[in-house]
Amino acid sequence: MALAALLLCVPAFACLALAMERHQQTLFDAPLSAAATRALRGFGWCGLLVALWLAVSAKGWALGLVWYSGCTSLAAGIVYGLLIMCARRFPAG
Repeated sequence: MALAALLLCVPAFACLALAMERHQQTLFDAPLSAAATRALRGFGWCGLLVALWLAVSAKGWALGLVWYSGCTSLAAGIVYGLLIMCARRFPAG
């Protein structure tokens, strides 16, 4: 279950990144609708909360919070790297 927390953090951070207008402009050349942005933000936060619950239920509060912190750091780094790669591969304009 702790590994599931890591696998859930990546799409959650991807949703949060896509909820930002800057990344929408980079990837889609136009901002998404307000409803789509709110939905992405909601899915992202819900995914992070479920990942926290999975990590804590699998490893307990002490080690689960440490595991969750590592999962979120790794997932954020993966999403950030993917955003950089997409921006370089598909430049706007």
